[in-house]
Amino acid sequence: MLTKKRISQIKSLSSKRDRVELGEFVAEGAKMLEEMNNSRFDITQVFYVNSAEDKVRSLVSDKNIETIQISQSDMERISQLKTSTEILTVVKLPNDNFANTELTSGLSIALDSVQDPGNFGTIIRIADWYGIENVFCSENCADLYSPKVVQATMGAITRVKVHYLDLKQLLSNTKLPIYGTFLEGENIYTQKLSSEGVIVMGNEGRGISTEIERLVTNKIHIPTYPANSSSSESLNVAVATSICVSEFRRLPLSGL
Repeated sequence: MLTKKRISQIKSLSSKRDRVELGEFVAEGAKMLEEMNNSRFDITQVFYVNSAEDKVRSLVSDKNIETIQISQSDMERISQLKTSTEILTVVKLPNDNFANTELTSGLSIALDSVQDPGNFGTIIRIADWYGIENVFCSENCADLYSPKVVQATMGAITRVKVHYLDLKQLLSNTKLPIYGTFLEGENIYTQKLSSEGVIVMGNEGRGISTEIERLVTNKIHIPTYPANSSSSESLNVAVATSICVSEFRRLPLSGL
C-alpha cells in the first residue's frame, strides 16, 4: 500500500537535503530498474502500474525486493518526471567513498562547476560509452542523485565512479597532462593527444575557472566549420565533452 506519508517522502526526494535525510533517491523506468538491480546499488522499493507487472516480476524475480502495484494516478503523484513511466524504483543512497582519488594513469574527465542536471548526467553517460571509469567533480557541480541527473545517465550511474572533491588540489598533484577547452586553444583535430590524461570541462556559462585554468597544461579548441564562421558562441558542454573524448579515443594515439 502506498500511504500519504510515503507519497510525501518520495516526492521530497527531488530535494538534495531530503535525499540525504532519508538516504534514498529515485530512478524511473524499466531500464533504470534493470540497471539498478544488476549493480552495487541496493533497491528499497519498486512501484509499478498494472501494465508493468510482468516486466517487474521478470526483472526482480531473483531478489527479495519489495514490489508494490499502484494506480496510474498515484504513479503520477510520486513521479519526478513531467510524464510518468510505468515503474519507479526507490534506491538506497550509497556511501561513495572510493579509495582511489589520485590521477596516476588512464583517461578521466574533470568537471569544473557543471551545474545543469541534464548536461551532468549526459557527461556521465558519455564517460560510460567511451570506457572512462572516473569523473572528478568540483564540489559545486550538480548533485549526482538528482532525479534529472539519474535519468540522464540512462544507467551509466551504476558503472562510472563520480567523485566530489577539491578539484584544484587533485589537478595540482598529478603528473598527467591536463587538457582544457578554450577559444584560444590549439585545434583539437591537429593535436597529438595523449592516451592518458585529464579532460577538464567548465561551467555552462563561465567555462573553466581561472584557478583551474592555471593548472591546464594543454589548451585545446573545437573549431567551427568553416573556420571563423559566425556560428553559435559556444557548444553545449555535454556535446563538447563528447567531441573531445571521441578524439582522445581515436586510434592510433600518439602516446605520451
